[in-house]
Amino acid sequence: MRVQKQSVGIDISKDSFTACFCLLHKNGSLQFSEVKKFKNEKPGFNQLLRWARKVKLTELPISFLMEATGVYYENLAHHLFDVKQQVHVVLPNTSKHYFSSLNIKTKTDELDAKVLSQFGVERTHKKWIKPEAIYLQLRNLCRYYVQLQEQKTSLT
Repeated sequence: MRVQKQSVGIDISKDSFTACFCLLHKNGSLQFSEVKKFKNEKPGFNQLLRWARKVKLTELPISFLMEATGVYYENLAHHLFDVKQQVHVVLPNTSKHYFSSLNIKTKTDELDAKVLSQFGVERTHKKWIKPEAIYLQLRNLCRYYVQLQEQKTSLT
């Protein structure tokens, strides 16, 4: 069967992330890989890339789709962008609506990764672009300011 599109769906948490690879064939059928778990740190990011290259069946580009979950997705998204991969970051409410459209009621890391990989091949997503360093610094300063304000409030 000829492959039309391939995607890795990634469910991220603080310490680890779960990934599933999905192929969309020309006839509309889907093919999923096993679900793998990786550490949410640089060695885990490199393991993900090696695994994705190993399970892919075609030279089509692989897209990596993940939810914008707090700050946990940022290091992986930055790493994938830096090594010239296609990265797509979707808002949690967008993926929630997609899950609902499939009538999925249960939530596990493995199922989330599988459905996100399916979401990656079935829909077209905007490519994520890494923000410039100045914006990251500004965001971090704003977060630090909010923390200081919260500490000040708790002390008074």
